[in-house]
Amino acid sequence: MVRVVVVDDQEVVRAGFSALLETQPDLTVVGTAADGGAAIEACREQNPDVVLMDVRMPSMDGIEATRQITAAAGDGPSPRIVMLTTFDLDEHVYDALVAGASGFLLKDVTAERLFDAVRVAAAGEALLAPSVTRRLIGEFARLRPRPVAPSLGALTPRETDVLRLVAEGLSNTEIAARLMVGEETVKTHVSRVLRKLGLRDRVQAVVTAYESGLVVPRTGG
Repeated sequence: MVRVVVVDDQEVVRAGFSALLETQPDLTVVGTAADGGAAIEACREQNPDVVLMDVRMPSMDGIEATRQITAAAGDGPSPRIVMLTTFDLDEHVYDALVAGASGFLLKDVTAERLFDAVRVAAAGEALLAPSVTRRLIGEFARLRPRPVAPSLGALTPRETDVLRLVAEGLSNTEIAARLMVGEETVKTHVSRVLRKLGLRDRVQAVVTAYESGLVVPRTGG
């Protein structure tokens, strides 16, 4: 059973998402919250697997709540946080991904897409199409000054290649074909990259690839 907390300052959104999720036999809503502070408390009390987190809320927004929830987990497991937004190219979503979120969903998502996203996030897989993640992060990385670059020195040349291809939007299957290796080998490389760089998932890997300069955002199109 996947345990979910729904966070949004609009009651109709909280109620609507909760009602939809409760129709699924493998999903259960264990808490709701109207702002970031209440979201932190709900996570502390309920230990959910997935948090659906609104970006913009009064008192404490979803970005700061995400930062505090992921920081509180330390090296232990933390909920997978999925940001809720009204449009896809949202600069606040970039900030949220850097803060530790695992992806994002548009609020007008279909019911089936919502169910699938929660299940995928709970399993620790890439929540959204790599190309969408790359486009979002690339757009805002291009518009911002680059922060202090994380070091990729711990990676082997092959692991660096894999990280670059992940950031360029390729799936494990596509990476395997490009490098002429087995898909399980690619999965092993991805796992090692995440472990060595202290990253939670592929979305964080994409962020790191851009911030380190390994992948340069495209300036057009």
